[in-house]
Amino acid sequence: MTISSSQEAAGATPAAAALAALRAVVDAAGFVDAGAPEAERYLHDWTGDYRGGALAVLRPSRVEEVQAIVRICAEHRIALIPQGGNSGLVSGGIAEGPPRAVVVSLERLNRIRAIDPENFTLAADAGVILQVLKDAAEASDMLFPLALGAQGSCQIGGNVSTNAGGINVLRYGMTRDLVLGVEAVLPDGSLFEGMHGLRKDNRGYDLKQLLIGGEGTLGIVTGVEVKLFPRPANIETAYLGLASFADAMTVFGMARRVCSDLLTAFEVIGAECIPFARIAARDTRVPLEGEWPVHVIMELGCSAAIDGRALVEALLVEAFEAGLLGDGALAQSRAHAADFWAIRENLVEGQAKRGRHIRTDLSVRLSRVAEVIERSRVYIAVDWPGWEPLSYGHAGDGNIHFNVMPPVGMAEEEIRRNGKVMLDGLYAIMRALGGSFSAEHGVGRSRRDVYWDWLPAEQRSAVRAIKAALDPHGIMNPGALIPE
Repeated sequence: MTISSSQEAAGATPAAAALAALRAVVDAAGFVDAGAPEAERYLHDWTGDYRGGALAVLRPSRVEEVQAIVRICAEHRIALIPQGGNSGLVSGGIAEGPPRAVVVSLERLNRIRAIDPENFTLAADAGVILQVLKDAAEASDMLFPLALGAQGSCQIGGNVSTNAGGINVLRYGMTRDLVLGVEAVLPDGSLFEGMHGLRKDNRGYDLKQLLIGGEGTLGIVTGVEVKLFPRPANIETAYLGLASFADAMTVFGMARRVCSDLLTAFEVIGAECIPFARIAARDTRVPLEGEWPVHVIMELGCSAAIDGRALVEALLVEAFEAGLLGDGALAQSRAHAADFWAIRENLVEGQAKRGRHIRTDLSVRLSRVAEVIERSRVYIAVDWPGWEPLSYGHAGDGNIHFNVMPPVGMAEEEIRRNGKVMLDGLYAIMRALGGSFSAEHGVGRSRRDVYWDWLPAEQRSAVRAIKAALDPHGIMNPGALIPE
């Protein structure tokens, strides 16, 4: 960048000049000084594992302001870190190292733009909280099926940028499968307008797919158009107790055959996870008689014309007669079902309250789910005595979170150091089974190196070429996904 003579005379640095220009394009609520107490929540993630810095935090309230921000940053070569609800787990929205970027929070772009019941679509600003979007769909007697533990705080733009997963991928797919259109500000400040409401549009490259899952490295998502679905009239939820993960996956295969595509969720939970649910909610009660090594939460959704309960009951009878099902409970109301799901949600919160631990987000073929858990458990028992493995996840789509809790009292630095070695071992097991180290959480910064190390050379070249073509100055979320 060339600094003007007036800037030189005033001793202004490129960063100072950029910040002055940025302050002028947003209102008073749209600019937060990096040193202000209000900036703190934008500089660390939900877990507390990652903390970064920023030159400033920007909170635009209009798409035109986002465009102006990007143009100024492009001119002055200032990096931008797009940020949604900041609920991610891979440091995708937290900048590393000395402050050299501005954080751009989309939280004030929070308008539901339109709901089209005839087209079964909803258009929204990127900063709309997922739960708000889901409630808007339900108010129109429709369903937006993306469901995450963080849905009360995560934003739809962040969901799109990370291609979020969740509990309903089994039936409805990842976020990528739920998006019809995207609006985004590109690295030169121009606006990509791809929200047309079309389900079939075969006009060449589908550029929105580069932005979905791009983690803000190719542009800032400002608007999203999503698919809606008929709201199920009947929802049946069952909580099951089984002897092993292998038995659980056998029951899953039976459930797919009995319930077909009406099956929306199939979660597995190792019994070792339940004490962590009680850390978050002391009154957590498991609806099973006796102790069972593996718990399953299964859900089915259908129209009023289908007897969903009869289908689930038939499945449970078949599983019991086959010697696979130890015990089970059927929810008698939506509140009862919410109690089942609270166990799944609370076990994650309980781990965070316990402190720093090792997290994974593994994906394998359905036939390998039980194997990846058992092999990983053996690895921890043999190589890392004193550490406690926890196994749970969306097994119906092959996604397992195999997390490991350190011994109580271990210093954080030791946890970090050991964790890197432990992850290498866990990833080696997963890789030998033909899986992925990132089922739904993305790559961000914390998994960037393993992603890049494992990426074949020809794919590295393609990724670099796309990045260079769209973001030649490398200002969009540098350090995330792609090494600088």
